[in-house]
Amino acid sequence: MGGMFITSNLAIILGGGRGTRLYPLTEMRCKPAVPLAGKYRLIDVPISNCIHSGLTNIYVLSQFMSASLNQHIAKAYRMDVFTNGFVTALAAAQTDSGAEDWFQGTADAVRKCLSLAHLERYKRVVILSGDQLYKMNFQELLATHLSKKADISVAVLPVKRSMVNSLGIMKIKKNRRIVEFVEKPKDSAVVEDLKINENLRVSCGIEDKNNRWLASMGIYVFESEVLREVLRDEGKIDFGKDIIPSSLTKYNTVAHLFNGYWEDIGTIQSFFNANIKLGSKNPPFDFFGSEDTKIFTKQRFLTASRFQDCHVSESVISDGCYFEKGSSVEKSVIGIRSRIGENTKVTESIIMGTDSPDRVGKVIIGKDFGICRDVVIKKAILDKNVIVGPGAKIVNKKQVVNEDGDCYFIRDGIVVIPKGTYIPAGKVI
Repeated sequence: MGGMFITSNLAIILGGGRGTRLYPLTEMRCKPAVPLAGKYRLIDVPISNCIHSGLTNIYVLSQFMSASLNQHIAKAYRMDVFTNGFVTALAAAQTDSGAEDWFQGTADAVRKCLSLAHLERYKRVVILSGDQLYKMNFQELLATHLSKKADISVAVLPVKRSMVNSLGIMKIKKNRRIVEFVEKPKDSAVVEDLKINENLRVSCGIEDKNNRWLASMGIYVFESEVLREVLRDEGKIDFGKDIIPSSLTKYNTVAHLFNGYWEDIGTIQSFFNANIKLGSKNPPFDFFGSEDTKIFTKQRFLTASRFQDCHVSESVISDGCYFEKGSSVEKSVIGIRSRIGENTKVTESIIMGTDSPDRVGKVIIGKDFGICRDVVIKKAILDKNVIVGPGAKIVNKKQVVNEDGDCYFIRDGIVVIPKGTYIPAGKVI
């Protein structure tokens, strides 16, 4: 048998830029590698969506501090040896031309990895973001793409006026063809013009009457040959700002409507809010759910968590944790291998746990690790391997909105303790 085997679909997940808005969580890792919901990482969400949707040829494009991301992917996603499926990280590489060879934007990242991705083997490409929280069956997106005979498809989300200025907004016809696309519109007249009418809202099945704008989710389908063509212009570096607006008149570009939960985890505030909601009675995003929607991650085979006469409510508790007598945890997310000391109170906080296997379920007398006794933590994020000494308080005592301290950062009133930090006994933040 001669010739090259060509399969239908390739998935490319974009790792994003430096992640400055998520700093210091991105001080030592890229955005998709940031821990989420106690035991997961952000990258687990798009990869799991792909696997459930039958997209098993997956490249993850990374650029900044990708070591932990690469390690996680290698350990978590080992495809069956009897299939052609794979999840592979492709990192940016500089050449003799210097710094300009780093990824300049989302489209530029794909452009620079085209040869490594062997695009000639695929009929079309699904392009995704690595830092969004949602569940989508991409087969439905592909069905829209095929039924409309599209060259390019864009997944869109109905949004309220308050979200318009921070997203790419589009205007569509009844046949779902996109006729206008404006990235983060600010002019009130432009915003009003992009508003969909009542008839179109009803025909699109949008139930909330306030969701009158259609926003790009940063999820695209390209026919492979079309993707090659649009990326030939090296001046076009971003899909939202450059590629999509310039393609509307040249290619059949259509919208696929998505009505589910979607959150862009791009800031400390959005990251914090998305995590804290997970412990509620009916969280908007369910990491488990049915067999065909659950989120996958690395299998660690940790012990079950242990509790010694303590109080836990509206919280998510991961494996391998130890809660000492009198401890209290409310509306919080507790990561793997966490220790919550005696009489310690944790409220509306995210504690990411520890990487050290020898700490699982153990208390070492005379040695501080994890969250020690008599500690108070409120509205804070503690990154991996943070040690909080006895009697310390992380409560934003001065109620500041933004501040850079000696061992902490405050963003939107949320105290963030960087990875591996030691907070001395009795210290008040």
